[in-house]
Amino acid sequence: MTTGTEELSNVETAKKLGLLPEEFEKIKQILGRTPNFTELSIYSVMWSEHCSYKNSIVWLKTLPKDGPHMLAKAGEENAGLVAIGDGLACAFKIESHNHPSAIEPYQGAATGVGGINRDIFTMGARPIAQLNSLRFGNPDLARTKWLMKGVVKGIGNYGNAFGIPTVGGEVFFDESFNVNILVNAMSVGIVKEGETASAISYGAGNPVYIVGSATGKDGIHGATFASGDLHEDSHEDLPSVQVGDPFMEKLLLEASLEVIKTGAVIGMQDMGAAGIICSTSEMSAKGKHGMNIYLEKAPTRQANMKGWEILLSESQERMLVVVEKGREAEVEAIFEKWDLNCQQIGEVTEGDRLRFTMNGELLADVPAESLVLGGGAPIYNREYSEPAYIAKNKAFKIDSVKQPSDLKAVMMHLTTHPNIASKKWVYTQYDSMVGTINMTTNAPADAAIVDVRNTKKALALTVDCNSRYVYADAEAGCAIAVAEAARNIVCAGGHPSAVTNCLNFGNPYNPEVYWQFVHAIKGMSAACLRFETPVTGGNVSFYNQSKNEQGEVPVFPTPTIGMVGIIPDKKKRMSLNFKQEGDVIFMLGSSRDDINSSEYLYSFHGVKNSPAPFMDLEEEYALQQVIKQLIKDGLIESAHDVSDGGLFITLLESGMPNGLGFRIETDEEIRKDAFLFGESQSRVVVSVSAEKLDAFVEMMADTDVDFVNLGEVTADDIIIDDQAYGSIIEYKEAYDNAIGKMMEA
Repeated sequence: MTTGTEELSNVETAKKLGLLPEEFEKIKQILGRTPNFTELSIYSVMWSEHCSYKNSIVWLKTLPKDGPHMLAKAGEENAGLVAIGDGLACAFKIESHNHPSAIEPYQGAATGVGGINRDIFTMGARPIAQLNSLRFGNPDLARTKWLMKGVVKGIGNYGNAFGIPTVGGEVFFDESFNVNILVNAMSVGIVKEGETASAISYGAGNPVYIVGSATGKDGIHGATFASGDLHEDSHEDLPSVQVGDPFMEKLLLEASLEVIKTGAVIGMQDMGAAGIICSTSEMSAKGKHGMNIYLEKAPTRQANMKGWEILLSESQERMLVVVEKGREAEVEAIFEKWDLNCQQIGEVTEGDRLRFTMNGELLADVPAESLVLGGGAPIYNREYSEPAYIAKNKAFKIDSVKQPSDLKAVMMHLTTHPNIASKKWVYTQYDSMVGTINMTTNAPADAAIVDVRNTKKALALTVDCNSRYVYADAEAGCAIAVAEAARNIVCAGGHPSAVTNCLNFGNPYNPEVYWQFVHAIKGMSAACLRFETPVTGGNVSFYNQSKNEQGEVPVFPTPTIGMVGIIPDKKKRMSLNFKQEGDVIFMLGSSRDDINSSEYLYSFHGVKNSPAPFMDLEEEYALQQVIKQLIKDGLIESAHDVSDGGLFITLLESGMPNGLGFRIETDEEIRKDAFLFGESQSRVVVSVSAEKLDAFVEMMADTDVDFVNLGEVTADDIIIDDQAYGSIIEYKEAYDNAIGKMMEA
């Protein structure tokens, strides 16, 4: 049997669409015939890495998925779902929009925000907070500044118009991201347990609706585009970048939550990557049914769109909804109230065939199961081998680095470095207060804290990954990313609950890139198991690289960790800022002669090859338990983890909010540069009031965690080993304005 009047495809057509010759043969076997162009396009997008995870699923399955709060495991729904108590659940997920943002930064970033929010509210959860994790190239390059301005404006304009606060995130710069930037967006929502919707389709005869925006030609083959290299002609792929409309999304949000509450919805799914074909196939495969879809019924923005264009379009703000037969009028009335397109485009059928017609002509007839992850989509075990540069990293010796004679020059270098300096230029373009649930605006903490209304609870949210650590040692670096995320939540007064991830790597067919991926997964698994933070799902983004005359240039491997934690009593949340002059400053955890992969070593000394900083999971776990207890008992005034920039930057960031300085002494047994600027893990700086000092020391003495009295909080002076290094005001001005000046230069 053939479908329609299209010419049959061949292996060359398959290759142009991103399919391997062996995949073309497999499609022929599945169908029992040669596919036509529409069918081949269907398999091209559904078997792309972006949709099928064909090169990653083998290792993703090894990640821990069980935890005490889990309500939906990885892969079961559009987003992760964890119980937070009081009959409520938290839905959350992080995804990438890297390639589109590198081509058209404004729309690429904006539609990334829109897409991740739809994943949350199609589950029936109301989004309450957004975070993002961004990677850019050399900040001195004009292109980097153009990309950064576009991305930040796209995130800000979409999120602000949609009405959901952006409460946290991270920005990192490195030359490896000069061409291929990374834009990872996270959304978090709240829903009552038992009131969620599922991305499923079943019940022969149930009507299938397309809801929301009209379908246009934007984003066609976008999933395939996201699974390829960026190159000098990539600007020609601009039609693969979607266009967003936040006001439409807001209407869609309210209508979706209202229609879910009726109980008339069988299933609902966002039309993201791969559009109609993705939603119809994934929902059908999950429910073990088929669909008849009449493409001419889909509202379109452009005249004379071809059937395959409608089928593969990735136009934004659209959803597929399967409704209980007989309740059509009830559902249609709600979408009409919100002034949204709501058009029945088909019905559920017995069996598992997806049949797509256009004006009575059958364009495609494919089994749903053959298209999806866990069904017929191919699964590969890729070869991997240790990158050659790892030997150079291991060969690094700290004695090869001369200690600086001018410590203040180092301090100012780090304070103003774009990887450390305030991201004020970025976050002031975001509305962080809409909805009035952000609890860290005037009380900064290591994690974003958002109120869970009508309860005692709050959520602690963070995104973390130091790409340089993962490049240095993928396993250790990824374990550090999980540990830091958990540490940030604990320092904010929370208990880590679960993880979503966005795994950004280069070409999986490159054995050295795949080695980075495999070892990152191993590090993530070990750390998530130790902190009891199961992985609820996320996103894999391969092919983050560019091509030049030397060949492929992959980005630094960046497995971004999004973590949610629960603060049982919001009154006991913890901030990072010093509270008053005279409070005693302690460091919990051990200092080491370790400057590995620190910003100090990498950018001040220009040493690009060294191992990851020290980190021991058991040491880290013990430290976090102690921090939890100190906060619970009310024995500390502030808590701030030691991370990028080392102890000096931690102290600086603790002092700046209230304009307070610090007087400390270093450890004579440790190199001064390592003590102040090294980034060895499992360290937290806390401040203690005079009244609680004895109780604090008594409690710490009963633990196995090292702690040392560093000194005290001052009015504004910064004094180290009795030497003055200026006032906190001087550093704050430099810290706050560094990126703004960089963007204006």
